[in-house]
Amino acid sequence: MTPKPFSPAFAKHIKLTTLPNGLRIVTDTMPHVETVAVGVWANVGTRHEPAKLNGIAHLLEHMMFKGTSSRSARDISIEIENVGGHMNAYTAREQTAYYVRLVAEETPLALSILADIIQNSTFEEAELERERTVIIQELAQVEDTPDDIVLDYFQQAAYPKQPLGLPILGNGKIVQKITRQDVQDYYQKHYAASNLLLAAAGKVDHEKFVEMVRKSFNHLAETPAKSFIPGRYVGGDCRIKKSAEQTHLVIGFSAPHCHEPDFYALQLLTGILGGGMSSRLFQEVREKRGLAYNIHSFSASYMDAGLFGVYAGTSTQNAAGTLEIICQEMLKLTQNMTEEEIERSRRQLFAGMKIAQESVGARCEQIAQQILTYNQPLDPQSIKKSLLQMTKTDLEKLLGKILSTPLTFTALGGAAKNLESYESIQKRFL
Repeated sequence: MTPKPFSPAFAKHIKLTTLPNGLRIVTDTMPHVETVAVGVWANVGTRHEPAKLNGIAHLLEHMMFKGTSSRSARDISIEIENVGGHMNAYTAREQTAYYVRLVAEETPLALSILADIIQNSTFEEAELERERTVIIQELAQVEDTPDDIVLDYFQQAAYPKQPLGLPILGNGKIVQKITRQDVQDYYQKHYAASNLLLAAAGKVDHEKFVEMVRKSFNHLAETPAKSFIPGRYVGGDCRIKKSAEQTHLVIGFSAPHCHEPDFYALQLLTGILGGGMSSRLFQEVREKRGLAYNIHSFSASYMDAGLFGVYAGTSTQNAAGTLEIICQEMLKLTQNMTEEEIERSRRQLFAGMKIAQESVGARCEQIAQQILTYNQPLDPQSIKKSLLQMTKTDLEKLLGKILSTPLTFTALGGAAKNLESYESIQKRFL
């Protein structure tokens, strides 16, 4: 069951306005706090890149901080930090975000800087050359962090030869060739008013905030955003032998996307299988057998595709045994899930929702993601009701459906090439 969207009765503290140029503005007012989180979310990410420009969304995010027509890169950081604020950004597969957290009376400054970098960044050639080097170092750091890079390999194996499978940071050789004109063209194509969202949570007055946005974000293009290439889950096998103390394993399958009725059932399954210290995998792999320090399940739901999987980092000699136990526990869960496990996973999700309500940053992020994904905020009580209505039968049926899709398997480390074949692992689930 999909939660009902926003209705004015459920949350008077949330207001949404769309300007004539298509720019959306949403606020979540928290009168009991003295701070505010303000951000610009662009409905563009890695999946909107052509393969020949992989990494450009992330490079553009970096370049937004490298100077405008009126502020240097140093000016941007100093102005925010002079008032005790914090500014950052991130690039994801479907969105890019730029956000500021600071005391509420400095909201005009936050909007001034965000408006400046979004509309007036100059993308100077010298800064672009420097930032290439920074990103190459970032890529090298990820390569040296196997539990990060193995998930990139997993994504590429799940969605081969398509934008949804591309790595967010890009490829070093490609990043080196991206030109200033490429960056400017990508910006012009995707940073149109209708593709942007202004969000604020904390001590904020909606009408005043809208008026400030109207005055400061007045140089945006109005060109409609381009659509993306639909995600096509394929699955596959990726094994990379690397001299290391551990072998990193990721096993996964296709799962519901964020608009499917089973989306919330997927969140419950993730918690039951490997979402905490009481989960099946943590207890079986780490607590009972001591085979891994880090093991967890995960899910990723995009606009039109989704993933469900398990990550484990284990010693080379224990990799085969760990893989076998993971497969066994995933299969067992289709038949012997308990009501106690389901209730515990529900309570973890409910608690996470309540904890997020106490953070201006979390509420700003949450409301922005909901607007970008569903075009309206979601009623927390409707979400809770949907989670409560999920039965043991529903969850077992969904897991069975997930495990019947083509397998995606990734291994990185000393044992990567010596594990059982892809076909053999796939047969376990047939």
